[in-house]
Amino acid sequence: DPDSVVLCVLATDEEDEGDIALQIHFTLIQAFCCDNDIHILRVSGMQRLAAILGEPEPGTEPRDLHCLLVTNPHTDAWKSQGLAEVANYCAESRDRN
Repeated sequence: DPDSVVLCVLATDEEDEGDIALQIHFTLIQAFCCDNDIHILRVSGMQRLAAILGEPEPGTEPRDLHCLLVTNPHTDAWKSQGLAEVANYCAESRDRN
């Protein structure tokens, strides 16, 4: 449900730069996000991102952190000051790009 997505985080590492399949995947995700007015944040350093998000529970599948969708319920979607600040930053960055 694109209406509940606040932010799309696309994460890569240096070794991912040559992965053509991943780059095509990112291009398709970015097109979808732009069509649905979803803010996109590109980051590097998946190991750091994994550390921030915490370790998966033992016995679970490894997480693919290349694409993360940050969602929020429809009611009072921008009530969170932190989400509003991230959205403002993304909008300003998009205007400069």
